[in-house]
Amino acid sequence: MMAAARPVIGVTTQTLEEIPDQLPRCWIMSQRYVRTLTESGAVPWIVPLIDDQETLRAIYDRLDGIFLPGGVDIDPKSYQEDPTNGCGRVDPDRDRTEIMLVNWAMKDRKPILAVCRGAQLLSVAAGGTLYQDLGSEYPGAIKHDYFPKAGVHARQDLVHPVEVVADTRLSRLLGTNSILVNSMHHQGIKRLAPNLIANAFSPDGLIEGVESVDDDFVLGVQWHPEDLADSEPMMRRLFDAFIEAASGWRRGLRPKRAAAIT
Repeated sequence: MMAAARPVIGVTTQTLEEIPDQLPRCWIMSQRYVRTLTESGAVPWIVPLIDDQETLRAIYDRLDGIFLPGGVDIDPKSYQEDPTNGCGRVDPDRDRTEIMLVNWAMKDRKPILAVCRGAQLLSVAAGGTLYQDLGSEYPGAIKHDYFPKAGVHARQDLVHPVEVVADTRLSRLLGTNSILVNSMHHQGIKRLAPNLIANAFSPDGLIEGVESVDDDFVLGVQWHPEDLADSEPMMRRLFDAFIEAASGWRRGLRPKRAAAIT
């Protein structure tokens, strides 16, 4: 009975190109995301990047929430720009699939949790743009690209502070307005989509978190809370709250939107 009540969370994947004589083209994703979601009570559903809208919609309709993981750069064509030299490897199949899922979920008010690339994708899907490379495009940028490297950086390293905007969903979940985070990205949100608000900033003013302007559970953070959930209770709360919202969706509960002012 308990298993039937657990919400089903879609976890998108990333393309692994063919390795000749070893592997055909594959869809992959880190086990860490799946395990963290499972520990908070989810039933993870790995979502393929299939170019078949009918099948993708059938998968989406069975989900109670969408989780957008980190990964490669977002193709600038997704926000109507040409790639610069600073843009790295992209995955157009992933962009297409995630943008479609986000648009459906936002329309249906289905819960979304997004990390790192996922937070950027939320804004892009709703009409925002990105800095393709912070180091070359964002004046005064601090170091954000602490990519893991043996003996130098680990995924759990807390490398810079983040100021969380008071009276936001994020501040209420974290229970504080100042935190230290890990950081593994070189792109960032440039123009924020109009249906999102910024809920956190790094010392250089870069947006570090976003959420819905409504009461819907749409939340994205630029850091990687899945790597901190076992050691930092406040990071675990992001996943617990997401699963609670997805459970509510499963039971037919929806947040009330304020009436429009005329």
